[in-house]
Amino acid sequence: MASSSQSGGAGGGGTVASNPRVWIVASIAVAGVLVLAEVARRRRRWLRGMSGTAPDAGSFCDRFELHPPAQPPPPAARHILSGLTFAASDNFEIEGYVAGFGNPDWKKTHETARHTAVAVTMLRKQGATCVGRTIMDELGFGVTGENLHHGTPANPVSSSLVPGGSCSGSAVAVAAQLIDFAIGTDTIGDVRIPASFCGLLCFRPSYGVISTLGTIANSQSLDTIGWFARDPCILHRVGEVLLPAAVGGLKQTRQFVFADDCFQLLKVSNQKTVHAIKNAVQALRGYQPPKHINIGQYIYSNVPSLKEFCEPATKLEEGTSALKAISTVMLLLQRYEFKANHEEWVNTVKPKLGLDISTRVLQAVNFARENIKSLYAIRNELRVALKNLLKDTGILVLPTTAGYPLKRNSKERLSSGFEDRMYKFVGVAALSGCCEVTIPMENLDHHVSLSFVAAHGSDKFLLRNILDTYSLIQDQVVLASKLETAPVTNVDVDVNASELLKEKGNSAFKRRQWIKAIEFYSEAISLSDTNATYYCNRAAAYLELGRFKQAEADCDRALLLDRKVIDFCRCNIPVLLRVTCLKHCLP
Repeated sequence: MASSSQSGGAGGGGTVASNPRVWIVASIAVAGVLVLAEVARRRRRWLRGMSGTAPDAGSFCDRFELHPPAQPPPPAARHILSGLTFAASDNFEIEGYVAGFGNPDWKKTHETARHTAVAVTMLRKQGATCVGRTIMDELGFGVTGENLHHGTPANPVSSSLVPGGSCSGSAVAVAAQLIDFAIGTDTIGDVRIPASFCGLLCFRPSYGVISTLGTIANSQSLDTIGWFARDPCILHRVGEVLLPAAVGGLKQTRQFVFADDCFQLLKVSNQKTVHAIKNAVQALRGYQPPKHINIGQYIYSNVPSLKEFCEPATKLEEGTSALKAISTVMLLLQRYEFKANHEEWVNTVKPKLGLDISTRVLQAVNFARENIKSLYAIRNELRVALKNLLKDTGILVLPTTAGYPLKRNSKERLSSGFEDRMYKFVGVAALSGCCEVTIPMENLDHHVSLSFVAAHGSDKFLLRNILDTYSLIQDQVVLASKLETAPVTNVDVDVNASELLKEKGNSAFKRRQWIKAIEFYSEAISLSDTNATYYCNRAAAYLELGRFKQAEADCDRALLLDRKVIDFCRCNIPVLLRVTCLKHCLP
């Protein structure tokens, strides 16, 4: 019976073990299970790294809860951060845990921390609960927030865009409303860049005013403790806890100073921004009318040691060259100090790093420069120059970065051009050690975050000003985005953005690039349409192209604005246009 049963079960063709068709079916089934398991595994990994629906938006690398001490009974004052939650980047030491510094090899080769970072302890003492540590770019190097090992936190503003780095997880956790605020270290924009990309407020304090004890250093002369928040009140309250009492209180008079050349490099008109801030401060006491400056040219003229690092440039391009030189010096200083801190570990462990991070780390450990003192001299000169410009009451206004967030996994992240755009403006505060606030300005024609920079030591003054003006500025931005605003006029000709455009047009004209010159003159006119010289210059370019009607129209407009340009036309514009000039000279 048993033998018969086995034969029947095999379809009369022998036992199961000896039937090849059964083995084929079984093999296919097993393979199918393995394929499905692999698909499921890859999908989970993709969700963790790419999707905004992943747990915690992919922002945390460690979860725990460090509760604050008990609130003392009345009449003791309530803790200033009571009820708030926060997280810290993966380079903050927490007693009983190993800080990963964004890299698994670092975590494997370091011991459990015996103490908690000073900043974390200060925040907990004032009522905040620390709920974990967040993902960061490896070793504090990185701009995009993409981490080879831990994945990329999902940017809540747009899941297709990078969140910015190096403190990507902290920014995403706040923007996704998982916590009330977060802390990270800002070395060369590590807090300000992700704040800009994720639509957050952030604060980078003056160098040295907050203890970095208990954090893993990237570059100790540039590292500061920064923080993110969605609400200016929370940003201010965190500052009240972390900043010393003596650091810059409120002043009687205040003034915004617009870096017109920086807005021009971003190719975004600052008219609506200026208009919004002007209208906002009109309702407040103590604000003087805004000033305008070419900050690059100012730095070039007032930081003498920087000229060694400036590329050869015409008078027109000196300011742009100075801004690039600032970021160059900042990166050189970072490389020098990172090498001093971590060269031995890198050469011994040979950690596995992402391609872009590996490039930066190799640049650091292979760094060789004899005159290191010049880097520190520039740092000191820049701080003094900004102090002389802003004094105790000035606030410099400029875009946070000179570029926009990339798509995730974009190859452009490996390009030097992208790095230049990210670092062009952040170096002003990073290298000088001045304090800086970043705020989102989503309602402008372009998504731009603005930065406000005050002199070193003016931290509480700057935070208080942002607290007073933030909601008013945002309201005015909404109005400015809907209304056409008048061009900024009556500005010093040497520092006006429109004047910078005119000079660019002149430079193109000299190179016989007539169309390019017309474009620059037209942009200058769009910013200041009452300057007769701009029309005269554009008329000359039109004439070179044989576009006589446009040339005559521009000359007509120039003469209506200022009859003194008749002499200019006679001297500088060829015979054909003199007919127009003579026409206006006739009674």
